[in-house]
Amino acid sequence: MDIGRLRTLREFADRGSVTAAAEALHCTPSAVSQQLRALQAEVGLVLTEPAGRGLRLTDAGRALVSRADDVLAAVERAEAELDAFRSAPRGRVRLAIFPSAALMLLPGLLRRFEASEGLDVEVRDVDMTPPEVPGLLADFDVVVAHRDEHAAPFGPDRVEVAHLLREPLDVALPPGHRLGSAERVELAELAAERWISVDVGFPVDDVLLSLAVRTGVRARIAHRINDFRITEALVAAGHGIALLPRYTMDTRRVLRRPLAGIRAARHVEAVLRPGSLARPAVAAVLAALREQAADVGRETMP
Repeated sequence: MDIGRLRTLREFADRGSVTAAAEALHCTPSAVSQQLRALQAEVGLVLTEPAGRGLRLTDAGRALVSRADDVLAAVERAEAELDAFRSAPRGRVRLAIFPSAALMLLPGLLRRFEASEGLDVEVRDVDMTPPEVPGLLADFDVVVAHRDEHAAPFGPDRVEVAHLLREPLDVALPPGHRLGSAERVELAELAAERWISVDVGFPVDDVLLSLAVRTGVRARIAHRINDFRITEALVAAGHGIALLPRYTMDTRRVLRRPLAGIRAARHVEAVLRPGSLARPAVAAVLAALREQAADVGRETMP
């Protein structure tokens, strides 16, 4: 089978439409359609079928995409073996990272990248929900993602996952709050409070929902703000309380109190395509991420 046609099929599967695949491949939609038809003729099976005004994969198409990942990963490994003859990792690596992880990791991470001559890392902050993470691998080599520790892990279908750190989530209270003198707070003590959460589907909101399932205490959401710095400003001004990541919470503005009797945390993980770690440049980026995450964990230990 033609490698280029397999790449076209994977781009179509990852992006969901012929037009989006054409944009990613820098060609016309008709060229993508022609490649898909040629691949169907080559394998002797129908790989796509009409769906509304577009196309979708058939069962055979989905099965071939899964195998295409293996084939393309093998090609990447072969290319990486040639790259490995170089003395240091070289080339561009595209990194997506969710905003609060960027705040926590990126300053130190960029210093590490600067020490690797020939390594070109392009970083973009992306506010992502867990279901969106695998799709981001169509545009990025490494995606730093987060999920509720009680949620299902990413993959293992068509992705590789590397754990970076577990970050506790604590309650942010305004100065002078009635529970401000407590070392820890019970969720039941906060039942009547106005909460500031993130959009539905994002991990911190997932944690609040899982806490409600486990304790029977459902948070009363007054506002939904995805920027944690804005949330801190609102909490500091007395407009509500929030569940926020421990390592980046600004305790100069708000009071940080752990929850009593229950674990609340998110896992921060690097998600990659299978076989991509065979590229020295990608492996170097993951190593730097692990080192920086370990430094954050050491710096924030009580």
